[in-house]
Amino acid sequence: MAKLVPKLASLARNLLQEAKPKLKIIQAYARVELIPPTPSEFPAIKKGFSNIINAAKTGRYKELTVREAFLNTLVAAEVYCWFFIGECIGKRHIVGYKV
Repeated sequence: MAKLVPKLASLARNLLQEAKPKLKIIQAYARVELIPPTPSEFPAIKKGFSNIINAAKTGRYKELTVREAFLNTLVAAEVYCWFFIGECIGKRHIVGYKV
């Protein structure tokens, strides 16, 4: 048991040293990607939504490449997951609503 504590401390120290560069990269991306939109970005967002609606009406979505369709599916899955993460945070429970 006496040898376990120094080994765990050494392991924790090494883990922190290895994780610091990766956490800095994650933090840099989070600062850019996870900020709310500014008012100057609202017209571009509105134009994007109108493009999506127009593509659905005209059938332009059929002209997407497999790669573009796959990336769009990944973005939709990400939005879906963030919605449920927000729901879990909002209700402060991981499993279902208390009825």
